[in-house]
Amino acid sequence: MSLSEVEAVARAAHAGQTDKAGRPYAEHLSAVAEGVRARGGGEELVAAAWLHDALEDGVLSEDWLDAAAVPQRTKDVVRAMTKRPDEDQEAYASRILATPGARLVKAADLAHNADPGRLAVLDEHTARRLRQKYAAMRHRLGLAPGD
Repeated sequence: MSLSEVEAVARAAHAGQTDKAGRPYAEHLSAVAEGVRARGGGEELVAAAWLHDALEDGVLSEDWLDAAAVPQRTKDVVRAMTKRPDEDQEAYASRILATPGARLVKAADLAHNADPGRLAVLDEHTARRLRQKYAAMRHRLGLAPGD
């Protein structure tokens, strides 16, 4: 699959979904993909950025990913980024750190999730909870400000 085909699949899979602020979910995927590019990630990691929430959100299946004509590295990063039910944050972070490229994709994901403009439209309690959650994951992954 070309990168544009991966993008199209991700956009179609998440069609109709919105983020916590009510924005189309594809905006988040696009921002994470751009964040990966800006951090020096190549096409395999940009493809993973487009697909990073697809398994966790249940919009694409493991079988789809197994059969997808994308590099193994892309598949590995998508799987690493997929938080499992009842998985604690330490185990999740450890899997990301153990998977080459996943930390870079997660850094772009966290950067967009923690964007002050996105958090500003949420109620204060939710925004505070999410800021703390994202900061804790950044710490677990050893990410400095600007990473």
